[in-house]
Amino acid sequence: QVQLVESGGGSVQAGGSLRLSCAVSGRTFDYYAMGWFRQAPGNERMFVAAISWSGGTTYYSDSVKGRFTISRDNAKNTVYLQMSSLKPEDTAVYYCAVRRGAGARTVENDYDYWGQGTQVTVSS
Repeated sequence: QVQLVESGGGSVQAGGSLRLSCAVSGRTFDYYAMGWFRQAPGNERMFVAAISWSGGTTYYSDSVKGRFTISRDNAKNTVYLQMSSLKPEDTAVYYCAVRRGAGARTVENDYDYWGQGTQVTVSS
């Protein structure tokens, strides 16, 4: 079993910042890429950011590019999502995900394990 636990969510005013963390535990893999997705009520889950095993490759959705930064600390089996200049449209449940393999991916179906999500609410 692989478990992913997100933390750091909460409520913030528009323009504020939050940092999400996702810790991976249980069965591990030699190499794994990680990503963040989000889902607002009534909407489908959408890609936010992804990072390769080495951290050398990152991808961002257009809606968060320039505002969010994904990073990882493999010694801690943890990925982070630094969110700045938050907007009300960023309000969603944020999920971290792991895929077997080193390469970053932007498609939900490419990922193998998912966390339970953490709520981020941005008020205007």
